[in-house]
Amino acid sequence: MEPFRTFTSRAVVLPRRDVDTDQIIPARFLKGTTREGLGKWLFSGWRYDATGAPVAEFPLNDPRAEGACILVAGANFGCGSSREHAPWALVDHGFRAVISASIADIFRNNAVKNGLVPAVVDEQAHRALLANPFTEVTVDLQAQEVRAPGMRARFSIDPFARRCLLDGIDELGFLLARSAAITAHERARRREEEP
Repeated sequence: MEPFRTFTSRAVVLPRRDVDTDQIIPARFLKGTTREGLGKWLFSGWRYDATGAPVAEFPLNDPRAEGACILVAGANFGCGSSREHAPWALVDHGFRAVISASIADIFRNNAVKNGLVPAVVDEQAHRALLANPFTEVTVDLQAQEVRAPGMRARFSIDPFARRCLLDGIDELGFLLARSAAITAHERARRREEEP
């Protein structure tokens, strides 16, 4: 994972409420165990028609969405099953952050483990972001703040998850970085327990 500190990008707005993990990445695309290639199928039920052609009205198909790395989503984003493939698909597509007024707990936990910042902002800031598709938005993880023209909103994130995102590591990477200290602690405990 890349370290995340401050990130600025155009924001794609998906104003739908209650977007569940099956709508983010439909189950029929979950045949593999790797993350690569899932971004192609992100929101595929809405993004493509029955023939596989892009639906022009869907926000990700708008030419202004090209290269956008921030998704502003409707409330209760990521509800439904606990599939980790949902944040995998978002990250593989190129998103670095999801901003909403509410994000489902399991999705939020899976997101931070995969390098995706879930930023929950207040209702007023959320409405302002939803009303301005493709505006430039900054997600500042160090300050725990979202900024856009005329708008500034705080968001909170678990301190351990924040540390991992700032360092660009997952939980395993965090432990491996401390393997020498863990080994030293285990040796000291064994010495204490010896008769």
